[in-house]
Amino acid sequence: MNGDALSWLLEPDLANPGVRYFALKELLERPDDDPDVVAARQAVMTGGPVAAILAAQAPEGYWVEPGPGYYPKYTGTIWQIIFLAQLGADGSDPRVRLGCDYVLEHSRSPYGGFWAGADPAGMVQCLQGNLAAALIDFGYLEDERLQVTLDWLARSVTGEGIAPASERNASPRYYRSGNSGPGFACSANDHRPCAWGAVKSMMALSKVPPGARTPHVQAAVECGTAFLLSRDPAVADYPMGYATKPSRSWFQFGYPIAYVTDVLQNLEVLTALGYGQDTRLAPALALLLSKQDRQGRWQMAYSYNGKTWADVEEKGKPSKWVTLRALRVLKRAGMVLA
Repeated sequence: MNGDALSWLLEPDLANPGVRYFALKELLERPDDDPDVVAARQAVMTGGPVAAILAAQAPEGYWVEPGPGYYPKYTGTIWQIIFLAQLGADGSDPRVRLGCDYVLEHSRSPYGGFWAGADPAGMVQCLQGNLAAALIDFGYLEDERLQVTLDWLARSVTGEGIAPASERNASPRYYRSGNSGPGFACSANDHRPCAWGAVKSMMALSKVPPGARTPHVQAAVECGTAFLLSRDPAVADYPMGYATKPSRSWFQFGYPIAYVTDVLQNLEVLTALGYGQDTRLAPALALLLSKQDRQGRWQMAYSYNGKTWADVEEKGKPSKWVTLRALRVLKRAGMVLA
């Protein structure tokens, strides 16, 4: 590794206070009651993108318009819950809890899974994983509503107890639109297994402690990790429904992250699941290291700026958020950061 990027991440940053918070918690492993951690969490809630997002929230808990909240894309309700978690918002804050409860009451299908609205055909793995991961981060793991959602997420991966889409009178069943079959099959990927959906789903399930995983969840974790490790994560040539080569997005690291994913997030998930020392990750880790600059920083190559309630850093410039993600992976892989 080059330089001392960790010291850079620990600097107070009014524009991106969440970086310091996560660096203290995850890279230095400081406890929640550490004075620096407490101050950093308070800074997250009073400035930067989290404050801007919460300022746009309606009194009822939603953003822009009531309902499932998938639209408007990136400014609607579900995206704010996803982004707030990624930016380090405090799950005990009443505004955050109001938004989480709104999603749990308005964004789930009769099957229990999260949907884009209208009917269960609007359920897709990337949305399921992103929202479930955010809600776990916000402390909802033991909430009965989320437990139902996690059970659906797990069974939608394995196919346990879910009828094929062709059985139109069955319930529950897959739908030809959205999540169309077990093993991450999705209509957006021509009904072939979608690695973006797999990464998001495994991200959520990785946050369930091993001792708290039901048999369905554990089976889904095993299915998902086998799929993600079935190809070289550095190449990312997973099944492609409508393309002849992997999406460029796999190799453009950014933050925050919506339904698109990248090699770095795949590494975040696999290392969180305990595969940091697995030799199959070596090429992807080498790719990650090759992208650092001379100061040991990583660039913001993919950005949602201009589409969200608040811009995050600047595309094409060294990024504290992307560097945080990289150091998180390298720490789990056994590298000494400082």
